[in-house]
Amino acid sequence: MQDRIDELELHYMHQEKTIQELNEIVCRQELAIELLKREVALLKEQSLLMNSSVTRDPDQEEPPPHY
Repeated sequence: MQDRIDELELHYMHQEKTIQELNEIVCRQELAIELLKREVALLKEQSLLMNSSVTRDPDQEEPPPHY
């Protein structure tokens, strides 16, 4: 009976370690996803600024600075 209890305790300890490792991975991935979301938003904003003439009507376009 004691061998069975020891085996269950060992199995439980391995599961706890695995759960903790998976939790750490999920936390790191969450941070990485948030960083990537911010970077995508920044790139999207920069892209919109660079391509503003594509999205604007010609009447709304500002004249170049040399005019």
